[in-house]
Amino acid sequence: MKKLAMVLCCAAAFFVSAAVLKGDDTPSPQTTAQKRPITHEDIWQMKRVSDVAVSPDGKSIVFLLTEPNYDPAKQVADLWVVAADGSAPPRRLTYARKPESSPVWSPDGTRIAFVTRREGDEAGQVYVLPMNGGEARRVTDLSGGAANPQWRPDGKAILFESSFDPIAAERKERKSTARVYDAMPVRFWNVWFDEKKPHIFVQELAEGSKPVDVLKGTKLAESGGFAGLAEDVGSSTTLHSVWAPDGKSIVFAAYWNRNEMMTREIEAALYSVPVGGGEPQQITPKGASYFRPVFPVHGQGLFALQTRRAVPGERLYSLTRLVRLDWPSAGQPAVLTEGWDRSVGSYSISDDGKTIYIAAEDDGFNQLFRVAAGGGKVERLFAVERGSYSGVHPAEGGLIALYQTAVEPAEIVRLEGGAAPHKMLTNFNAETVAQIDSPPPIHFWFTAKDGRRIHNIMFLPPKFDAGKHYPLLIFPHGGPNGMSTDAFSSRWNNYLLASPGYVVLETDYMGSTGFGEKFADDVEKDVLRGPAQEILEAITEAVHRYPYIDEHRQAAAGASYGGYLMNWFNGHTSQFKCIVTHAGAINNESQYGVNDGGFDREQRMGGPIWEKGGQWMDQSPIRYAGAFRTPTLVTQGELDYRVPINESMTTFKLLQRLGVPSRLVVFPDEGHWILKGENSRKHMQEVLGWLEKYLGEGSN
Repeated sequence: MKKLAMVLCCAAAFFVSAAVLKGDDTPSPQTTAQKRPITHEDIWQMKRVSDVAVSPDGKSIVFLLTEPNYDPAKQVADLWVVAADGSAPPRRLTYARKPESSPVWSPDGTRIAFVTRREGDEAGQVYVLPMNGGEARRVTDLSGGAANPQWRPDGKAILFESSFDPIAAERKERKSTARVYDAMPVRFWNVWFDEKKPHIFVQELAEGSKPVDVLKGTKLAESGGFAGLAEDVGSSTTLHSVWAPDGKSIVFAAYWNRNEMMTREIEAALYSVPVGGGEPQQITPKGASYFRPVFPVHGQGLFALQTRRAVPGERLYSLTRLVRLDWPSAGQPAVLTEGWDRSVGSYSISDDGKTIYIAAEDDGFNQLFRVAAGGGKVERLFAVERGSYSGVHPAEGGLIALYQTAVEPAEIVRLEGGAAPHKMLTNFNAETVAQIDSPPPIHFWFTAKDGRRIHNIMFLPPKFDAGKHYPLLIFPHGGPNGMSTDAFSSRWNNYLLASPGYVVLETDYMGSTGFGEKFADDVEKDVLRGPAQEILEAITEAVHRYPYIDEHRQAAAGASYGGYLMNWFNGHTSQFKCIVTHAGAINNESQYGVNDGGFDREQRMGGPIWEKGGQWMDQSPIRYAGAFRTPTLVTQGELDYRVPINESMTTFKLLQRLGVPSRLVVFPDEGHWILKGENSRKHMQEVLGWLEKYLGEGSN
């Protein structure tokens, strides 16, 4: 492990390919006549690797392989296994009609626990599969389902999380469908909250054992502020629960004051609870949120991630930092990445407990790093120049990770060092990817008028010829705390956007992550005007540097915060032939009233909404609607509670009132993201059709 890490660290520039374009480099016409543009069918039907779990001996990797289909009934998601050294190809472990997830190895490496829903199951349950052959055995049977299984260190029990309903009996007798709330929040992303909360259960594996709810009756779990943490848009909440090394207690993360979201910042803390029951004890101090606890297999201490409470007038955004707590005494956390101006995305611990491996956003790339478990300098493993890495894990003799590019979904790779950075352990989409004409992206930087250095990434069209002129499509990322990079997306794929013959430009405006805490925080004081100006300057810079961009044919598209920017652009510039806005806010005041945000929104905008100061009105796109002139496509999911549909309805209504060519596309069964296959295909048909209408050869 140490030898490989040294090779990776010293090979700082080994991943520089002649095909990768940077700065003012101009690509040559590709001699790929046999290649073709990417299609939505390519993107949607590519196989997806996820839920990677390395065996205790480091020799085998279990993972989930999803084989998408436009017909949900035909989609497959099974468990596979592959040798960590690449000595054998991947092989399928399960053949099930229902999707599987969350595989985890038993401590002795002989069994795998995972979650699925099989015949007779009302909800997903934990199953255990012997690795030496045989059928999977169901070990849980709760009406609330089961999630996040974790083996006890002795391999004789499993903890899992399940939805606990304190009024289950009452719910069955209800005649009314009313929802009743005494405090915010009432909904989140695309779901309404109810009385159900996540609880932690322990299931002994001895025959006839019953699950034990370790949080039942505790003051914490019954408090109004108790809640799990949301992992993703539309996902259920989780407590990030893990076994303590002695198997006698469990550590988990939970919000303790979520019901105070309208008057203060909510915080998540780490708690310890005895397996035999008792009141959970908070083991992290107030003033920050803590989550993702991990105990090393060997070595001492408890590791976790931390984000700090906002400091109004100084800082609202916080980096995600890696911390270490003593165990079992806990005490004040030691911040291991205090001097590192980047956020920890994910992390894993070496087998000997001495090194932490980190995946993080950094200057427009998703890169890999390491730091000593006792703290010290964070070191990059190697310089990434193409694609994105994530999910790094130690394996026998080295490291494995996930690798992806904008044209290929994540695959498992073994980090090699030397002439090539990695060896593919899985490569399920190789045949499809080989057919697609996908010129390597161009990264460039410039200094904006406000003094910030701004990173940009450009994607070129198929059959690219530097001697021709191509329309420009800008697509700023959402967030605003996010980063544009060379990574795969099935929703807004850069190569699909470029496929009709456009150059796609993405700018990491202020507020973007991966460029330091201050850079990300600056957007809180200038929510729209500053980022929009930097994007317009990026367009000017790109046109100046790359003569194949047709400056007279420009369009703009964005989703979420990107859609918010689109509505701002429509009131401040006429340089775009058309605009596409998806789930974009237009009125700061109305969005505040119905979205799922709270006190954090008030802090960002500069004070209470009734004071009408700060950015509430000055940086609200609706105040500039009288200048709307650009033809606009508005798209929206009706179940979106982050940017509710009234925002898109308002945008469309104003455009119609002003006589601006406009079109509204609503998906009644979608939330903030358009996730269903046929809806996604229709969405992209509408987007590309709108762009063709105003950027195509026959357009004015």
